[in-house]
Amino acid sequence: MTPKVQSILRYLGILLLISFFVGKDQRKDLSKYHLKQGLGLFITAIVFNLCAGILVPIVPSLTFAIHIIVFLIMMALGAIPAVNEVKKPVPVIGKLFEDKFN
Repeated sequence: MTPKVQSILRYLGILLLISFFVGKDQRKDLSKYHLKQGLGLFITAIVFNLCAGILVPIVPSLTFAIHIIVFLIMMALGAIPAVNEVKKPVPVIGKLFEDKFN
């Protein structure tokens, strides 16, 4: 698996695990950067979903729809630089995860 494909898979939710375990020997700086960004986005999505479920139990389908739309947009905005082989953080939360997950 090429580093470009690894970088793109990092933004597709659970496929992050596949790209993490497959092709460790082909990992480059770009794919490591996008691994951190994708993992940060995945963790943020889970935490946001849990908090929204606890804090807004009245309208769970609305919060779930907003969650899906927001994080699909963020996944797309993270995957576009991965396709172009550019190191660009995910909007809003990307800077938080640039130096995490060594």
